[in-house]
Amino acid sequence: MSDHYQVLGVSRDATGEEIKKAYRKLARKLHPDVNTAPGAADEFKAVTHAYEVLSDPQKRRVYDTTGQENGTDNGFGGAGFGGQGFGFQDIFDTFFGGGAPGGGRGPASRTRRGQDALINVRIDLKDAVFGTNKKIDVETAVLCPTCEGSCCQPGTSPRTCDICHGSGQVQRAVRSILGQVMTTAPCGSCQGFGTVIPDPCHECAGEGRVRSRRTLTIKVPAGVGTGTRIQLSGQGEAGTAGGPQGDLYVEIRVNADPVFMRDGDDLHATLTVPMTAAALGTVITMDTFDGEREINIKAGTQSGEVTTLKGLGVTHLRGYGRGDLMVHVQVETPQKLDAAQEELLRRLAELRGEEFAEGRVSGSSNSGVFAKLRDRLGNH
Repeated sequence: MSDHYQVLGVSRDATGEEIKKAYRKLARKLHPDVNTAPGAADEFKAVTHAYEVLSDPQKRRVYDTTGQENGTDNGFGGAGFGGQGFGFQDIFDTFFGGGAPGGGRGPASRTRRGQDALINVRIDLKDAVFGTNKKIDVETAVLCPTCEGSCCQPGTSPRTCDICHGSGQVQRAVRSILGQVMTTAPCGSCQGFGTVIPDPCHECAGEGRVRSRRTLTIKVPAGVGTGTRIQLSGQGEAGTAGGPQGDLYVEIRVNADPVFMRDGDDLHATLTVPMTAAALGTVITMDTFDGEREINIKAGTQSGEVTTLKGLGVTHLRGYGRGDLMVHVQVETPQKLDAAQEELLRRLAELRGEEFAEGRVSGSSNSGVFAKLRDRLGNH
């Protein structure tokens, strides 16, 4: 008689899990449906028989002590797949890499974790700059206040299923390539739970949770932008049968501001300056999110020039400090002039040599864009 430990390729002090792992590896290699080489079927019988002996603690103890198998047959047929050490679970594990559906798992639990929830919240740009606390209304599933998650009407309790007797599973015989084997499936009477609820809670219909509206206060950190998500652990949907709550995700939407535009962590604003102020220079007070700030308009400022106010932008979300505020100057040209104003501007233009007359440009007549255009047209 061959040594069973040598047949499986394990040491004599191998654990049950090591023996089972070794058998699975050899069975996949030698099974007649996979390996048609001469002798493979006999080897498969040998390793199966060795596993049947060594996987049974009592048979293994007798074998280790006496070298005998206590009356077991050395052939494949004597032990069979219904032996104590080898059953349908092992066959399924060996050839399909997992347990039979519901096999050995016992009754299923009614308790399930609740789903995550997502809501959108709008905030102003100033709130994104500094952060804020905001109250939000959330409608989600909460623990049923009547049954407190038991799913049963108060004063009643679940009853053991009469069909599966609490196991949550039923067995049936099916034919396979390996002969007739027993399979397990969830009990259709109790849906695999092992118990039935004869009198479900009237408020939640036996689910253990109900829909409800509640108010939460969330902390919106400084620096958030449109699309930023804030995770509130355990504030989502309540689970069934008293299961834990999922998470709540708050997605931020930042409203457009009438004055400031955001670019990353910088802010941009347009400051309209009268033509005379831009020419002569002045100081203009501007309202910012940090209060009033003075903007120095130098004499001769042109449209498009930018004044940067350091550290008056958006707070960095993942770091320290803030971005900048960029003030873009736009020089305003007057559109309606009375006679006196028009006369003053004409006088100014004369003094600067910029007066217009009869469609000709006087003053710098031999230079600039207009001179080049005139010269080009004159050559044609």
